[in-house]
Amino acid sequence: MKLFDVYSLFDLEPVRAKGSIVVDAKGREYLDFYGGHAVISIGHSHPHYIARITEQLNRLGFYSNSVLNPLQEALADKLGEVAELEGYELFLCNSGAEANENALKMASFARPGTNCVIAIAGAFHGRTSAAVNVTDNPRIQADINRGIDVLRFAPDDGAGMSERLAKGDVTAVLIEAVQGVGGLTRCPPPVLQQLETACRETGTPLILDEVQSGYGRTGKFFAYQHAGIRPDLISIAKGMGNGFPIGGVLIRGARFAAQKGMLGTTFGGNHLACAAGLAVLEVLEEEQLIKKVEGKAERLEHILTKLPGLRRVKGLGLMLGAEFDFAVGPLRKQLLHEQGLMTGSSSNPNILRILPPLTVSDGEIDAFSDKIHQGLTQHLATSVQL
Repeated sequence: MKLFDVYSLFDLEPVRAKGSIVVDAKGREYLDFYGGHAVISIGHSHPHYIARITEQLNRLGFYSNSVLNPLQEALADKLGEVAELEGYELFLCNSGAEANENALKMASFARPGTNCVIAIAGAFHGRTSAAVNVTDNPRIQADINRGIDVLRFAPDDGAGMSERLAKGDVTAVLIEAVQGVGGLTRCPPPVLQQLETACRETGTPLILDEVQSGYGRTGKFFAYQHAGIRPDLISIAKGMGNGFPIGGVLIRGARFAAQKGMLGTTFGGNHLACAAGLAVLEVLEEEQLIKKVEGKAERLEHILTKLPGLRRVKGLGLMLGAEFDFAVGPLRKQLLHEQGLMTGSSSNPNILRILPPLTVSDGEIDAFSDKIHQGLTQHLATSVQL
């Protein structure tokens, strides 16, 4: 049997990794400043993470959500503590798309008779049914995915979104405080505050997609916390498990009441997933990684702003995008194969995404600086010759 060929793959086979370093099958080392789409939050193969999962696997790897699992309660408690959240309840699932599906479903339960969602231009919320419907990419939507009316606005159009909300027929607002795939565009804090007010006044659930931007990546546990708001629903995944498949929805208890069977999953919140999730939170807390993000981000931004051909640096914290005046596809390949530097792309072809683990060291940031300067110099010289 062959694999269903849907991925564009680099000629690279990672076989082991530690911290910010990935080693391929040929023994070559790579500096990982992408983390497999912002998944690696506490570094590859963190010893506490390995110990936590190994210990749990030696006890019990899995049972479904038909029995008591105290690890789920422990994870919810720890998440509330580290993220400094009160008044939310946690539903566990397996991925970011699944988290957004369930968040949209909860919003729809609260808004019967409505079927439209306000979303942002360039948004990416997943590739499954409702999530891909709200994603701003018709190419990956099938006819069956177009069951929701999507009202799309620019990220800074708070007035337009508030005016549309005033009609009272919107199911939910689904928004990324900092876009990932969409190119690191921020929704300005004043707009988030304006949306919170408009949603409260109209009874419309406000959903913050923190799948990529959550778990400390922007310098606060959640990116929306820079605006000082309280969403009704928060979707999480990626950095939550540091590579182990886990996701979740944080549900504001004052707005939504749980009913048996309204949400469900076979694998979500299984014992191994909870062990991984707890390990990540414990490392974030013990090593005070979130407090260190701002300083590391300042160093990275300083490096990026000196690069030739740079238009601007986008994003926040350790979720950055370097926007150049040329398409970065060839540069990204050159950085990978010539410099051993792993970076990311976005829907904007001119943006190079920079997403190192929160554990990245000063020495690794210096190495990044050397590699990207050398790679960019080589790339620009080659382009001039062509």
